[in-house]
Amino acid sequence: MKRQVLLISILCFGSVIGQVSYSIPEEMPKGSLVGNIAKDLGLDLKRVKAGKARLYTGDSAQFIELNKERGVLLIKEKIDREALCRHTTPCALHFQITLENPLELFPVTVEITDINDNAPVFQKDERIFEISESAAIGSKFMLEKAIDPDIGINGLQRYTLNPTDNFILKSHPQSDGSKKVEMILQKQLDREKQDHISLILTAEDGGEPQMTGTTQIHVTVLDVNDNAPVFSQAIYKAAITENSEKGTLVIKVAASDADSGVNGNVTYVVGNSMDPVSKLFYIARNGDVILDGPIDYEREKIFHLDIEAIDQGGLSDSSKIIIDVSDVNDNNPSVNMISTSDSVPENSALNTVIALMSVNDPDSENNGKVNCFMNENSPFNIKFTSNNFYSLVTDSELDRERASEYNITVTCSDEGVPSLSSCVTLTLQISDVNDNAPVFERSSYEAYIVENNTPGLSIFTVKATDADWNQNARVSYILEDSSVNGVPVSSYVSVSADSGVIHAVRSFDYEQIKDFQFRVKAQDGGSPPLSSNVTVKILIQDQNDNPPQVLYPVQTGGSVVAEMVPRSADVGYLVTKVVAVDVDSGQNAWLSYKLQKATDRALFEVGLQNGEIRTIRQVTDKDAVKQRLTVIVEDNGQPSRSATVIVNVAVADSFPEVLSEFTDFPHDKEYNDNLTFYLVLALAVVSFLFITCLVVIISVKIYRWRQSRILYHSSLPVIPYYPPRYSDTLGTGTLPHVYNYEVCRTTDSRKSDNKFGGAGSQNVLIMDPSSTGTMQRIQSEKSILDEPDSPLEFRDVNSLGRC
Repeated sequence: MKRQVLLISILCFGSVIGQVSYSIPEEMPKGSLVGNIAKDLGLDLKRVKAGKARLYTGDSAQFIELNKERGVLLIKEKIDREALCRHTTPCALHFQITLENPLELFPVTVEITDINDNAPVFQKDERIFEISESAAIGSKFMLEKAIDPDIGINGLQRYTLNPTDNFILKSHPQSDGSKKVEMILQKQLDREKQDHISLILTAEDGGEPQMTGTTQIHVTVLDVNDNAPVFSQAIYKAAITENSEKGTLVIKVAASDADSGVNGNVTYVVGNSMDPVSKLFYIARNGDVILDGPIDYEREKIFHLDIEAIDQGGLSDSSKIIIDVSDVNDNNPSVNMISTSDSVPENSALNTVIALMSVNDPDSENNGKVNCFMNENSPFNIKFTSNNFYSLVTDSELDRERASEYNITVTCSDEGVPSLSSCVTLTLQISDVNDNAPVFERSSYEAYIVENNTPGLSIFTVKATDADWNQNARVSYILEDSSVNGVPVSSYVSVSADSGVIHAVRSFDYEQIKDFQFRVKAQDGGSPPLSSNVTVKILIQDQNDNPPQVLYPVQTGGSVVAEMVPRSADVGYLVTKVVAVDVDSGQNAWLSYKLQKATDRALFEVGLQNGEIRTIRQVTDKDAVKQRLTVIVEDNGQPSRSATVIVNVAVADSFPEVLSEFTDFPHDKEYNDNLTFYLVLALAVVSFLFITCLVVIISVKIYRWRQSRILYHSSLPVIPYYPPRYSDTLGTGTLPHVYNYEVCRTTDSRKSDNKFGGAGSQNVLIMDPSSTGTMQRIQSEKSILDEPDSPLEFRDVNSLGRC
């Protein structure tokens, strides 16, 4: 296989580098090698692969392909030169090879050479002539030309006629390169001797091997038609504009016949009917040549039409019509993107090349001159390179946050009248650079959560946005290290890195902590990353999760607490006051007091808000000494919680009367028998209680000191809490007064003197139902816890005690 390579270097603004030409024969099988384009262009295979080499082939896409692995051009589909170019020479494929990073363009031309793959062909297998026997020696008879799509030496070369007894063959070269074939009468015909003659016309080409085509000629000898038609001109010339409508008159031809009658009637036909040109025109009986199909200046600029004039005797003459096609501006400019960039970074330098394109208009002269321009208000510009190539470059700074995508429209118009134009739109993405930090929706956040929440509960969501894109805009949320009351904030809350959802790590208790704050950092995924911070404050909302606690009267395990009411008490006499607290807050800590049960409901009432128990009528002698009241304390929460306390009231003027009602005393003998045992037991108990009280008091003091220090540092509100059996000695708690108790006793408890505090006439009596009737001891409420077995206690409710 013969292959020629031509390499020409051309400097073209750094984008069109060089041109390579190859020459290959037609009909090469698929996969055949066209040429080593990488070697011929001086390119390394790594550059071919890294530059994403590809063919911009246009109409040649179906014939040639690029093997990037080998750097060679291969036959993609078998090429038929005759189908591709017809008689046009040279026949060539034009395309470009493009490389990226940097953008480079290499024009390539592949010439397709002819091989002898087509034999000459006649359209008809036979041709019939009717020739008068009086035909003169030298009469001419136009024969049909054979068609051979091959060109050059492989095309049609000569004709032969056999036998040559009466006729010889004569051919005449024509301006279009073809040959006009005529059969010349060289011997007078004699119908009486031979009325039918058969001839074989053979067309031969010059290829190797030689190929031929034949047609049969039948001559019927007629009688006396001795004049042939004669055209008025040997060559006719005409002009017609492309895109003329079907039926347009091209030219009028005329042929005359000296014969008369039917022998002088002339008809016109278009010769060589196998030529596609013959199908574009037809000749009317009057010699008008009419356009019968579409013509296109860009496909054929000139037509050669063979015509014949034939009389009724079969005599004929031939002529030729040369038709010039005039161009009109009927083709829009063709804009083709050779290489484009899908995206460019927003910090690209000025004059960065983003695309290469070629522009072509197949029209001629001004109709084919093209000017290109871009849409306004675009940060890009178009520059002419050479040979109808243009490059699109950046013309100003880019900002993805202002415009992340551009639809660049390039419009190309020709200079025809009217002007025609084409446009192409390139979508260019502006790739992101991490130049924006995340921004929170608010400068600070506040969120609320109800106490006793489930750990893991979602509290709130912080949201930050980043004007950047993709990874640079992917925001992660980070809980900054800090502490709340000396405890890391991470033990209180956590932040979802992806969603910014804040979750509670623990269950909160409003009574321990009411609010806290921390900082959340939003950080993007850029390199290097950018970040911003925001403060989040969590407010704990109270829940009614604590029932009221009754501080007074204290419910002892085994003792009976009795409040003494003299029988002389008037209406509204203050018996005692139920004191309760609720460590909740707000309406959850609003307490109300109600009398649930009573021995005599007509005698006592309880203050709804203050818990004071007062008489509602005058005490009489008929009232029972032992009165039992059940008071319920409710808070105002939803649902409400409550606590109950039992208040025993002794209606009496003296202690013996109370003792006889509340306790059955045993005999003195039994007392004397057990006196020694009880004295030893009492001594041991008193010693134990003394030591225990000292330890408890010291522990309580230390505990209160530590609590005050913690509360001082944490700035948390504190609700004072008084354990049962203890009173508020500071005078700042729920109890309205300071309580002092004094006990004066001797060795013999029966003869002990007691000093009890009084609030007017109000006293408290506590007795152990299981005691033997003797008061064992009276404790000071101010410093010692009551034991469950204490026999008798007296407490002042309102004022200082007196002896």
